[in-house]
Amino acid sequence: MISIEKILHTGRTRTYGGREGSAHSDDGRLDIKLSPPGAPGSGTTPEQLLAAAWSACFIGTLRQAANARRIDFPADVAVVTEVDLGHGQGGFFLRARLAVTLPGMEAEVAQQLIEAAHHNCPYSKATRGNVDVTIELS
Repeated sequence: MISIEKILHTGRTRTYGGREGSAHSDDGRLDIKLSPPGAPGSGTTPEQLLAAAWSACFIGTLRQAANARRIDFPADVAVVTEVDLGHGQGGFFLRARLAVTLPGMEAEVAQQLIEAAHHNCPYSKATRGNVDVTIELS
């Protein structure tokens, strides 16, 4: 287990009703309706929330990797993250795919940044060894 020396931020939410409920943050910035996959209505799924959070964090970690290498970071970077909820022997599992777009960057340099980001991103670290993850340069 890794020891945290300094807490930089704590995200705190309260969720009611599980996949058919709602989630709210203490600071009021998050107030969402949840829904099960494929259900009608306007709620989001936990898998969509994980995909959005992972994408945002991954872009930040890409930026850090570029800055450390003194590489200009494109303004229009995008990460499309898909998180699958599946069932197999032993129960329910997640699988993820990240497609990274780094416009105007040489493929070799972009791939180096992707590898550095996947190594350092807290979401990648949290899922490493537990979730089947594929990352590609798109």
